[in-house]
Amino acid sequence: MSDVTQPSLRRMREHGIRPKRDLGQNFLVDSNILGVIERLAELDPQDAVLEIGGGLGVLSEHLAPRCSHLHVVEIDRVLVPALEEALAPFANVTLHVADAMKLDLGALDPAPTAVVANLPYGIAATSILRTIEELPEATRWVAMVQREVGERFAAGPGGGAYGVPSVLAQIACEVQVARAVSRTVFQPVPNVDSVLVRLTRTGPAASPRLRALVQGAFAHRRKALARSLEHAGVIPGPDVRGRARAALVAMGHPADVRAERLAPTEFVDLLERIEAG
Repeated sequence: MSDVTQPSLRRMREHGIRPKRDLGQNFLVDSNILGVIERLAELDPQDAVLEIGGGLGVLSEHLAPRCSHLHVVEIDRVLVPALEEALAPFANVTLHVADAMKLDLGALDPAPTAVVANLPYGIAATSILRTIEELPEATRWVAMVQREVGERFAAGPGGGAYGVPSVLAQIACEVQVARAVSRTVFQPVPNVDSVLVRLTRTGPAASPRLRALVQGAFAHRRKALARSLEHAGVIPGPDVRGRARAALVAMGHPADVRAERLAPTEFVDLLERIEAG
């Protein structure tokens, strides 16, 4: 597709926009990827969609006619004129010029049922976990993320990529790395590989107590899980290490097992046993 017809390239030229590396701006310039994102998202005409990082609006204008409402969040005010140009034909779009990590997600009306985004690299993992937690009506996520982030979300127990994001995401969702994405679909071309990650909600997000336990369990990866929890100080009451060791043995694990050996659902069981003990 030529620079004349490709929306991102045209808007960058017309509005004199230079991507900002400190904001992780890598704009989509290959419109073919939009159809891939759409198919993975399986949008219903009744869906309300949240897009974090509207950029130049190329994904926004593709999503808007395919859902009942689209919330677009963009922090960079320099992009607003180009983004407003892209959104002008659509009456079902709300543009939020705000920091997505500070925006009151619970106040979005209508409440998002899907999150579809080309996420800025710096906030990709945090924003996915935050939306899982704060948007209980959201059932699907399709996000462009750095390959390592996607692999961490989808990682299974025992591997080096498995950690807090893996557990918290998989407690609430089925996660898959759906497709690798060429660096050439972006401008500027990033120096990292990207993937499309797809999450489908299977249950509620982890409770604050469960999040604290998971974070504490992985806080000292070289230590046994029970000792890591003891050092993290996230579990109230006496003899945290002893209670955790007893719970792990009751679950069929060695008392000194490390956190990366437990499946996501086992952390739920572990919390219940520690609190009961």
